Amino acid sequence: MTETDLGLLLLRLGLATLLAGHGLQKSHGWFRGMGPAKTAEVFESWGFRPGRPLVLLAVCCELLGALLLGTGLLTRVGSAVVTGTMLVAAASNTVNGLWAHLGGCEIPVVYAGLAVCLAVTGPGHFSLDHAAGLPDGGSWGAPVAIAVGALAAVPPLLCRRSALRARPAS
Repeated sequence: MTETDLGLLLLRLGLATLLAGHGLQKSHGWFRGMGPAKTAEVFESWGFRPGRPLVLLAVCCELLGALLLGTGLLTRVGSAVVTGTMLVAAASNTVNGLWAHLGGCEIPVVYAGLAVCLAVTGPGHFSLDHAAGLPDGGSWGAPVAIAVGALAAVPPLLCRRSALRARPAS
């Protein structure tokens, strides 16, 4: 157990806390969130239809990713879930550029990047993966987790693109 293990624990807990907060903003309106009904309206305006079930899916992904990364259980699975979810969020919010203060996609890009880093490094010794002696997938574990996360983002983004194209001109 080293400083690196402590750093990975703090990184995992910090990211998990932020992801859980985002999920709870959508699901319960906590932390000045909009709650499910208003979030569904926003999702629909972005082309994600039907909004309410897709809000539920986003919430489940954010909370599952937070749980897995925070505990260090099935870390690469959690990394894939977070990577895919955040790639969808980032790609859906590029119209305002990168920077968050201008309404850009900075936050999901950072979260996806952190999830990718955790897929590469693994969770460290202070994790349920380590405590349970779970295998990490070897040299293929990280690339597979990253690829699965990226590929999982494709279907919702394609559906969104179709919905936006089918939208009547205003």
